[in-house]
Amino acid sequence: MSEKEAFSGRLSRRELLKAAAMGVCSLSLSVFLGCTPKREVEQLPTPKEEIQKGWVAPVPSPWFTRANQTSLRCTLCPKQCELAAGDRSPCKVRENRDGSGYTLAYGNPALVQEDPIERKPFFHVMPASRVLSISTAGCNLACKFCEVWDVALVAPEEVYAYDMPPDVVIAHAQASGVRAISYAFGEPVVFYEYMADVAALAKKAGLLNLIHTAGYIQSKPLGALCKKLDAANVDLKSFDPNFYKNVVGGELEPVLRTLKLLREAGVHIEITNLVIPTLNDDIQTISKMCEWIVNELGDDVPLHFSRFYPLYKLSSLPRTPVSTLDQARATAMEAGLKYVYIAKVIGHDGENTICPVCGETLIKRVGFVVDEVQLDNGRCRFCETLIPGRWA
Repeated sequence: MSEKEAFSGRLSRRELLKAAAMGVCSLSLSVFLGCTPKREVEQLPTPKEEIQKGWVAPVPSPWFTRANQTSLRCTLCPKQCELAAGDRSPCKVRENRDGSGYTLAYGNPALVQEDPIERKPFFHVMPASRVLSISTAGCNLACKFCEVWDVALVAPEEVYAYDMPPDVVIAHAQASGVRAISYAFGEPVVFYEYMADVAALAKKAGLLNLIHTAGYIQSKPLGALCKKLDAANVDLKSFDPNFYKNVVGGELEPVLRTLKLLREAGVHIEITNLVIPTLNDDIQTISKMCEWIVNELGDDVPLHFSRFYPLYKLSSLPRTPVSTLDQARATAMEAGLKYVYIAKVIGHDGENTICPVCGETLIKRVGFVVDEVQLDNGRCRFCETLIPGRWA
C-alpha cells in the first residue's frame, strides 16, 4: 500500500463518529465565541482544478542542518529540534527521512475558508474586506488554552485536508474575489514552506499577505518571509516568562524579537493579548507589556485585548470579566498606546477605532461587521490625522 493510500483509506466507525463530533464541537464553539461558521472550500467558486481531500506527499525543506552523521536539526523555530533518522518533530509536521528534512504540511491545508478581515483580527487593514484563510495541522507550541486544538495540536494524517498547491490557492482566491490571503487559525510557522510559496504568488497577483501567528520563529526565516508580508497580528500571550514556559510551552524572548524584526522590516503589526483569569490578568504585568510596546515598537501599534472563554485544558476557568478587559485597556492607554481594542465582547466601545487627536469615531464595528468608516486615504476625515495601517 502506498503512503497516500495508507492515510486516505476508509475510516472506522469510531473514527467517523469522532470526526463528526469534532465538526459539531467546532461549529458550536464558533457560535459561542460570536464567530461566523466556517465556509468550506467547496462552497466557494472553484477554479478549473477540483480540490480533493487526502494526504499530500512530504516535500523537502531547506530549514534543516546536519547535527551529526544521522541526526538533523530543524532551524525554523527557536526550539531547534534535533531529529534522529525516522523521527518526527513535536510540531508533528517535520521529519528526518533517511537523512533529509521534510515538511508534511506542504499543499495540505486542513482549513480553507473565507472570513471578514476583522476576524483575524486586523482593525487597521482594509476594513470590511474579506480574506481567504488557510491553515494546516500542527503547531510548534502547546497552549493549554488553544482555541483550535483539533487542528493545530494534531498530526496532518489525523484531520481531513485538501490537496491544494500554491497556484490553486491563488486561483481560488481570485475566483472568490477576496483582497488578501490570511495564514491563520493554526500556526503558520509550521507550514512555512507552503506559506512562503503561496505568499510569493499572492504578491504577484496583487493580493495582500496577512499572518496571525504566535511569533515563535527564528530570525533568518522570518527575515525572508518579511519580504512577502504586508501585515502581521502577533499573539503576545503574556509578558511573564513563566507563563510562556508553563502554559504555552515556549519562551517569551523569541516572540519579542519577532515583533521588533517585523517592525524594523516595515510590516504593519497588530498585537493580540488573550486575557485569562488568574493566569495572565495581573495588571502590573500588563502595564509592563504595554510600556515595552510603546518603547520598543511605538505608540501607534494596535493592541487587542481578547476575552477568554473556557475551553481545551482550561475549561474549568471562568470567562474573562469585562471589567478586567476595561482595566487592561485603560492601563494600555495610560502607558501611551493610541489604538487599544477589546475583542470578543460584541457591542463594546472598545471595538471602534477612535482618532487619537480629535476623538472622533473613525471606524465603528459591531463584532465582525463594520458600520461606518470615516477615513480618507488613511487620514481622519475630521482633522486629517494620519492613522497607521494598510487602508488600500
